[in-house]
Amino acid sequence: MASPVFLFLLCFLISSPVFSSQLLLLPLSNSLSSSSDFNNTHNLLKSTAARSSARFHHRRRTHHRSHLSLPLSPGGDYTLSFNLGSESQKISLYMDTGSDLVWFPCSPFECILCEGKPKIQSPLPKISNQKSVSCSAAACSAAHGGSLSASHLCAISRCPLESIEVSECSSFSCPPFYYAYGDGSLIGRLYRDSLSLPAPAPAPSPAINVRNFTFGCAHSALGEPIGVAGFGRGLLSMPSQLATFSPQLGNRFSYCLVSHSFAADRVRRPSPLILGRYYGSETEFIYTSMLENPKHPYFYSVGLAGISVGSVRIPAPEFLKRVDEGGSGGVVVDSGTTFTMLPAGLYNSVVAQFENRTGRVASRASRIEENTGLSPCYSYEKSVEVPRVVLHFVGEKSSVELPRKNYFYEFLDGGDGVGRKRKVGCLMLMNGGDEAELAGGPGATLGNYQQQGFEVAYDLENNRVGFARRQCSTLWDSLNRS
Repeated sequence: MASPVFLFLLCFLISSPVFSSQLLLLPLSNSLSSSSDFNNTHNLLKSTAARSSARFHHRRRTHHRSHLSLPLSPGGDYTLSFNLGSESQKISLYMDTGSDLVWFPCSPFECILCEGKPKIQSPLPKISNQKSVSCSAAACSAAHGGSLSASHLCAISRCPLESIEVSECSSFSCPPFYYAYGDGSLIGRLYRDSLSLPAPAPAPSPAINVRNFTFGCAHSALGEPIGVAGFGRGLLSMPSQLATFSPQLGNRFSYCLVSHSFAADRVRRPSPLILGRYYGSETEFIYTSMLENPKHPYFYSVGLAGISVGSVRIPAPEFLKRVDEGGSGGVVVDSGTTFTMLPAGLYNSVVAQFENRTGRVASRASRIEENTGLSPCYSYEKSVEVPRVVLHFVGEKSSVELPRKNYFYEFLDGGDGVGRKRKVGCLMLMNGGDEAELAGGPGATLGNYQQQGFEVAYDLENNRVGFARRQCSTLWDSLNRS
């Protein structure tokens, strides 16, 4: 049971910003635990690879609000839950570092082209119009992309001209907004209500209650029945809003994804999401600076200098080291993409080194490649040596060595027609396409599968992203006991 002193400090955190070591610990659930393909390795890998590829390439599709052209579905491997309003309605959303809005479906709700999608949470919340955001609020302008002034938005809301001129339109609601993703969209309204973030068990009460939290309420959506908790760098994202109540909670957050390798028992373990800073071994983190992206300001972009495969260091193309004025380049650290996507040239060089090392002692499993969408895959009898993989981010001492299981997935395949099982291993990095195809968006994404077993820290105060090797389930237990 959490001590009274500890609970007092957590509650006191909202009104006192001096406790820089305070944190809020929340569980992330892996949505794969409810996947119907979980018992079929080929289907699971193929659907996951397809989602990763689609999410990456859908970033480049243009919409009326091109600066918010983000993917919603596919993506979203991890979910976050909280309670909303005085009735404590539980809301479960995809946690997404690649978007900047917190939204969910509200009653009544119509979902277009949602066949085969996850089921809508029931019952859907009903939000009172009394909780709507004013047309003159900065949040209203942000939801409309910042392209319309408060006067324009209030005019759309039919506030009289004389009231607009004297700024007396606070009683008029923010008009509906259109939010577009890569392969989905929604029409929503902005509301404010209390949001309670629950403390980990066995704490008896919510650790924090945020009043006037701003969120989007959708009554119609295309392709997405769940909703998203945006953790990007925008005004309406969850970290940004938490920062207005408590800088310690909003200026730094991290997560530690429990290594699962698609194992059913491991995928159900909670992964800790840590809001704020704790007294850990800060020296263990390997940091690289965030890059500003003028077209996609909500992305957590970093520079990649190269990738080592075994003893060979492969330099990254220049556009992965920086972001240009058009928003092209850099690597997005993304919680919503499963597998890392690399530009074709760099990916092919990595594969060539794998072939040079692993291909000498193991046979290519072309049928597995066709069935899973991953490549290269190899079959072997007992075990196989694979070269180590190191990501060299821009900056001094900014190299991160990946554990073998983070980039080479091994499983037993029994589909050879005679019932004999054999060991198969596949490279878990994917081809993102030629450089010309990647113009106007990120050059690569660092997927959550490659982030497993690391605490990934988003230090917004110092504008950097950090990586530290962790036993994430142990970290969850130790922080929970604290």
